Amino acid sequence: MYPGPDDPDFGVFVQELEQALLERGHEIERAVIDRRAGGKRRYVELGWRARAAAREFRPDVVYAHFLVPAGLIAAASSRAPLVVTAHGQDVANARSNAIVRLATRRVCKHAATVVAVSGYLRAELEAAVPEAHGKTEVVDCGVDVERFSVAPVPEGPPAFLFVGTLTERKNVVRLAEAFDRLGDEAATLTIVGAGPLRPALEGRRGVRLEGAVPHYEVREHMAAARVVCQPSLVEPFGQALLEAMASGRSVVATRVGGPAELVPEGAGVLVDPLDVEDITRGLAAATSLPCPNPAARAAAEGHDVRRQAERIEAILERAAG
Repeated sequence: MYPGPDDPDFGVFVQELEQALLERGHEIERAVIDRRAGGKRRYVELGWRARAAAREFRPDVVYAHFLVPAGLIAAASSRAPLVVTAHGQDVANARSNAIVRLATRRVCKHAATVVAVSGYLRAELEAAVPEAHGKTEVVDCGVDVERFSVAPVPEGPPAFLFVGTLTERKNVVRLAEAFDRLGDEAATLTIVGAGPLRPALEGRRGVRLEGAVPHYEVREHMAAARVVCQPSLVEPFGQALLEAMASGRSVVATRVGGPAELVPEGAGVLVDPLDVEDITRGLAAATSLPCPNPAARAAAEGHDVRRQAERIEAILERAAG
């Protein structure tokens, strides 16, 4: 995943980590998928590009994002050591599909190191793939704390924000129901993202549907919000939460998955994603936290992309050595 002309928000977290590694003096040759459309043919094209890049570039190490198919393609592209980061859906696919699990086992066996973006995800991966035991480290992609700087408190009534795809896993319909139960006629819930559940959100009181926006506009939406919400059914990590906290915003996050590792007390509220009343309580509690929220900002600073790049650099150098 990598941003492209048609999908400028696609895999931005990979691009930001790449830029941080470039700033540290490394040479990087990319073989990427930069669009959502294209189906499985995209992976055939990725295989061609990866092999061509490996022949010309002669890498010291190949670093792939997502276990299958990207990690599998990376392993076949070069004899150089492999490091691969698992992001979430790839692990879920391995747990639910026997063929994908077999391919994932091959990738993990081949890899010098497997990186998981949260401790939760590492546990899920190791439960499904024995080959991941003993070689999986937890490093997330981080956040650019300079670009997502603390924004002043927004004026007006409570403004809530959701950023993500409008799918069942993101739990956006329950979020809208919880927001409605707040009973605050002046409050707003802005939803940034596209997906199949948009029709279920249209016409709701106080709900503003912005659709998908380029990633560079996300910070503006966070600056206009008081609370950023991500009560997903499961969230392997929570990139939008990290960007929100870097902006000094309190968050409402799911208890299921990585956010419990990411959101300390005082930075936000963890909720049961299946309990609409609990989400409502979380929204109300989050509005009582400071804005800007120094605890949220401090937590995000611990995940600065430059620090995460240092950690990835050490893993890559160890593999190359």
